[in-house]
Amino acid sequence: MTDFLVAALQITSNSNIDSNFAEAEEQIELASRRGAELIGLPENFAFLGEDYEKLQLASDLSIKCTNFLKTMSQRYQVFLLGGGYPVPAGDESHILNRSALFGKDGQILGEYDKIHLFDVDLPDGNLYKESSTILSGEEYPPVVDVPGLCKIGLSICYDVRFPELYRYLSSNGAELIMIPAAFTAFTGKDHWQILLQARAIENTAYVVAPAQTGIHYGRRQSHGHAMVIDPWGTVLSDAGKTQGAAIAPADKERVKKIREQMPSLKHRKDKLFSN
Repeated sequence: MTDFLVAALQITSNSNIDSNFAEAEEQIELASRRGAELIGLPENFAFLGEDYEKLQLASDLSIKCTNFLKTMSQRYQVFLLGGGYPVPAGDESHILNRSALFGKDGQILGEYDKIHLFDVDLPDGNLYKESSTILSGEEYPPVVDVPGLCKIGLSICYDVRFPELYRYLSSNGAELIMIPAAFTAFTGKDHWQILLQARAIENTAYVVAPAQTGIHYGRRQSHGHAMVIDPWGTVLSDAGKTQGAAIAPADKERVKKIREQMPSLKHRKDKLFSN
């Protein structure tokens, strides 16, 4: 057997940490009962509120998130991705946005600090400037060889607009790419699915994209539509707008077969486009 079930969870986080953890565990339990072996939580799963409050909470919240993810992975015997949570950056005015993949034994298999920060002024009147409180990660995103599953590449949300990051992941063996997000409702309606499918197709890899959905606070609203997409670009599962999960099978052999049928990764002209 080379196939396994993956689950991209979808929740509506807010500033109530205990409530967020409770909702996350409920969805993890439901996905594990359905047979999912790899489960992903979205970006900001533990806290989605005002930036100043996140800064104040970062030190304690980082510890709570690590303990929560360790406990959940052990309790439900799954590989679990915490899709993005605040970690102290050694600077009182900034944090790191970290994604971490945990094994069934509760050990961290890989970590990634978000590189591309969402600094945009949207036509709907919302202004976002992540760099005011978040430091950009300085390490390459990891590709984690998960025993019994496949090679998994890590990324976070806004990274999806930068195809070079995903080319790096596929060039380093990624067969499945995690893209946990809190994609805004305004941009998501036009860009979310297209970007996810593009990353899957151009890297002939599965994309598993956990998502935030609904209204979090004030005018902050997320698009939803957590998805699982296969290496051909086919959407295998879409969670829609409600809390829940997109669950679908992933298969290493399908990755291999599609890469043989459509060997675009082998046709790259690295030397010509190296700059």
